[in-house]
Amino acid sequence: MSKQPLITVGMAATMLAQFFSAFADNAIFFAILAFIKQLHYPEWSQSALQIGFVIPFILLSPFVGQFADSMSKGKAMMISNGVKLLGAAIICLNINPFLGYFLVGVGAAGYSPAKYGILGELTSGDNLVKANGLIEASTIAAILLGSLAGGHIADLDITLALLTCVLMYGLAVIANIFIPKLPAARQDIEWKFMSMIKDFAKTFKIIFNNKQALYTLLGTSLFWGAGITLRFLLISWVPVVLGITDNSTPTNLNAVVAIGIVVGAGLASATVSISNTLRCIPAGILMGLAVIAFTLQSNMISSYILLVIIGALGGYFLVPLNALIQKIGKELIGAGSVISIQNLSEYSAMMIMLSAYTLAVACELSVITIGVGFGMLFAIIIAFVWLGLKSHAKH
Repeated sequence: MSKQPLITVGMAATMLAQFFSAFADNAIFFAILAFIKQLHYPEWSQSALQIGFVIPFILLSPFVGQFADSMSKGKAMMISNGVKLLGAAIICLNINPFLGYFLVGVGAAGYSPAKYGILGELTSGDNLVKANGLIEASTIAAILLGSLAGGHIADLDITLALLTCVLMYGLAVIANIFIPKLPAARQDIEWKFMSMIKDFAKTFKIIFNNKQALYTLLGTSLFWGAGITLRFLLISWVPVVLGITDNSTPTNLNAVVAIGIVVGAGLASATVSISNTLRCIPAGILMGLAVIAFTLQSNMISSYILLVIIGALGGYFLVPLNALIQKIGKELIGAGSVISIQNLSEYSAMMIMLSAYTLAVACELSVITIGVGFGMLFAIIIAFVWLGLKSHAKH
């Protein structure tokens, strides 16, 4: 029996679509920020813009899993990328940056479960682990290159930066066409609003009645909420502390955090097993303290060093918790359902933390005060999560 090759046409098309889509997702964020800065929107509108992107993930979480399973995953990815393309085009046509970015969020919410679900249909066995690795490598490369391109191109020409995003979403849609028309994962899906809500609520209750699952979800949700808030903290911190007002410096600093996360994730994979996941939690507490240290210094070289450390601590903290929630979720309700609950939890945390950040900026608190308060609060809450997980791990 001949061994199935890893790189098939479907796999290559999926990787390319993921690269173009993730590149545009990250580039468009910095391009829109430069655009609304040029239009002299108030500073708090920057995080309000991100809240608009996050809301679709929360509202659509009961439905996107079924959307992805009700048709060929390639088709679901193509529709989702088409919605992102429409959102980017609306921003380019100067209709409304907030509406455009909201539509990009709708597309991203639909895209997520299809992207994760398709790999198990395109490949299997050892190739599935390798395929996940390839997709993650493709995504990380796209995040780094997209973030850098968004800020650097916006410094040259904001319209060109936005058009680059439209082109990338267009290329993602074209790549999706070459994904084989696989059968729908579920033929029996009934699009009945109330029964879908009840099914989601039942899944939600099962997860939240399991204290170990609850504390683990709280940990991953705090990480993503903190990550997105740190992104805005950096954007505000650079002009105040370093006196630099371009678009590329914050993107460079954000890219450095992403590199740190890759390093931390690699260390976690090598040193933490599913049986001793709790050893990753102190890294979360240290991450909060590192944010305080970062906020209080004003040297460019130490900024880069501290941001790599923050990213590495974050990666080390996140990867084992993700594995633990997938293990618990699979035992309780199945892996697919837990992803939808995890999405709801993580995006709700993002919205709460972004709302608190937006309020702090609107109240004209200094970026130093916000950074120190944010780092301290994060470290304290992670310490409580650690205590909670320790007490429930014994039972």
